[in-house]
Amino acid sequence: MKRAVSVSIGSSKRDKVVEIELLGEKVRLERIGTDGSLEKAAKLFEEMDGKVDAFGVGGTNLGSMVGDWWVPLKSIAPMVRGVRKTPIVDGTGLKVTSEGKVAQAVEGIVDEIGEGFSRKAMFTAAIDRWGTVRSFLDAGYECCFCDFMFGLGIPIPVYTERMLMVLARILLPIVFRLPFHWIYPTGEAQEEIVPKWGKYYQWASVIAGDCHYILHNMPPDLSGKVIVTNTTTVEDRDIFKKAGVKYLVTTTPILEGRSFGTNMMEAALVAASGRTEPVDYANPGTYFEEIEKMVGELGFQPQVQEL
Repeated sequence: MKRAVSVSIGSSKRDKVVEIELLGEKVRLERIGTDGSLEKAAKLFEEMDGKVDAFGVGGTNLGSMVGDWWVPLKSIAPMVRGVRKTPIVDGTGLKVTSEGKVAQAVEGIVDEIGEGFSRKAMFTAAIDRWGTVRSFLDAGYECCFCDFMFGLGIPIPVYTERMLMVLARILLPIVFRLPFHWIYPTGEAQEEIVPKWGKYYQWASVIAGDCHYILHNMPPDLSGKVIVTNTTTVEDRDIFKKAGVKYLVTTTPILEGRSFGTNMMEAALVAASGRTEPVDYANPGTYFEEIEKMVGELGFQPQVQEL
């Protein structure tokens, strides 16, 4: 049996183990949270290196892919310093391939959503989900990119792809050198809900992005909204349902009651494929095409749940 392990700096309360079959191989998926500790995560990576078939980096990223430009997240590099043998991924391979279908999934439920639905989408972190962004832009949605608001607390919404790209080119190399906890909730902070940026939640019919970002600042009333995200638990869905969310669309499959992160699912694909060489997002070669082919063979599609 192949073994894919996601070491996450998120809460250990979200840990899960499942066994599935992918591409003719049995794969054991394990998610291990370290409650915000980068050093504990580094130790786990080092201890399991060469003993598992693929690693996923959870609760953070190795970097971000904006278009065809890869920007490494400097503060995370020390966490994976001990990985020498096992291929390690962070979900980027799925974010730039399979997530490109998510707007189609939303369009398929527009009639069921009914009156009041507008083709307006708010992204809590657009640079982290470029495939999803591209999907909604291509579908003709009016988009609001809120990376500065959710990541840095700076009230600067961005409404055009061109401006997003300009700001990304200028600021990402600087921001990605900051301590990670400055730009993303970790450990117990992931469980806190502090309503903020409410008018932007209300402006959009579709709220897309990282689940922790969405939950961390969401207002109590999201009646009729569509949430597009991943890495959801039963508890997350209950919170969304209580807030009045009409549909939850996840970009990864539902396995035993929850959707794993893109990092976990990409690691599972790498493990099942038998790949042993490192994954380099800056110089991917044919890697993204290989991931897209595997996704096609498996028939992975965004999952739509009515709440």
